[in-house]
Amino acid sequence: MFTSQTSSFQDSIDVEERDDFDSEEITGYIQKTQLNSYYTIYLYQGTRSEAAAENAAWNQRRADSTTSLDDFSLTLIDSSLPSEAEPELRTYISRRLSKGALLGGMGNIATVELSIPEQAVGCYCCLVEQERSPEQPDVDGNGYVICFMGGSEKWLNLFRLELDKYVQGLHSSLQTPELLNLESEVRPYLSRWYEESVMHIHRVVQLVQNNISFLLHAALSHTLVEVNNSDERTKTDVSRFIKAASLQGLSQQDTTTASLCKAISEDTQSDLIIDCSTSPPTLSNAVSNRFCDDWSQAFLNAAERCNPFLLRQILENFKLKAIQDMNSLKRLVRQAEMSHYALFRSCRFLQGCGNGDVLLQNARAEHSDMPEACSIITVLEEFLRDQSQAHA
Repeated sequence: MFTSQTSSFQDSIDVEERDDFDSEEITGYIQKTQLNSYYTIYLYQGTRSEAAAENAAWNQRRADSTTSLDDFSLTLIDSSLPSEAEPELRTYISRRLSKGALLGGMGNIATVELSIPEQAVGCYCCLVEQERSPEQPDVDGNGYVICFMGGSEKWLNLFRLELDKYVQGLHSSLQTPELLNLESEVRPYLSRWYEESVMHIHRVVQLVQNNISFLLHAALSHTLVEVNNSDERTKTDVSRFIKAASLQGLSQQDTTTASLCKAISEDTQSDLIIDCSTSPPTLSNAVSNRFCDDWSQAFLNAAERCNPFLLRQILENFKLKAIQDMNSLKRLVRQAEMSHYALFRSCRFLQGCGNGDVLLQNARAEHSDMPEACSIITVLEEFLRDQSQAHA
């Protein structure tokens, strides 16, 4: 049993050998210290909208940067792409819009071929629509198409939620077609998309280094994390890392999560405190286990390669393995209610997985209204305590 568990665990960590990442992609990334990233923003105007007629003169001044079709026009506002690559992107976006493949507020990720060093690159694009007039709700409206390019399509897909949220953060700054705040607000915001939406996990691993296992354990066990003596960006990065590494909303229903949080608040468990006044930071009330310790090396290896995409894939595999173990324990607990042998197997499973404290914590919360299951969990908790004392 231990052999199969070890093999499954190793398969989860060794993402480089799986189909998630092409070996040539990883090799190419390792050779670089920084991925090239680009952004572009276009003005989208429906040809039947009143605003399109009002801004005809402005569009005429930018005729060389405008693509006009029967139903809409697409005008370049700003881009970090090379001059020869931007028209290629505009043609691609126009084709997607004409097919109705871009829906307002929903990001779309695909591979595009452009005249840039990478040639083929992952492209996230999102149509941000302006509010339509109540008097003419059916008239085609205006909006902006925002594009972020970097890495590959499957790599960007790992950060789809972050990219969607980052685009939403720009909505209030998109007021007029001319974008008078382009240089002061819009351009700086767009140019930071890669640092803000992709690199936060890498920054956290670099920050805590060998202590990353304590953050992984805190995320799985719903432990609150407090960051002291740091700037707001670091606090936000750590918060986002904990949220990304947690299983809330994946393995349990909201009621179970609420029960778990209540149980933890009533427990003697202390918050994990990260003091950034030292380098590396000092951690207080730090708790880990063998499961998190084993995974930490994979995070450190990916961070050393400066590969935030591989880091995110490892994080997703880490969560997947934890969920698989939780489901295995649930089945064993149900079987143990009727079989002593299943109870023995549960003990062996917890002993081998290295994540027994977290699994039992979640199992107790999920089975809080099932007395027989709770009694089984109590026996398993006592077994783990005895094992821990014996090894101590």
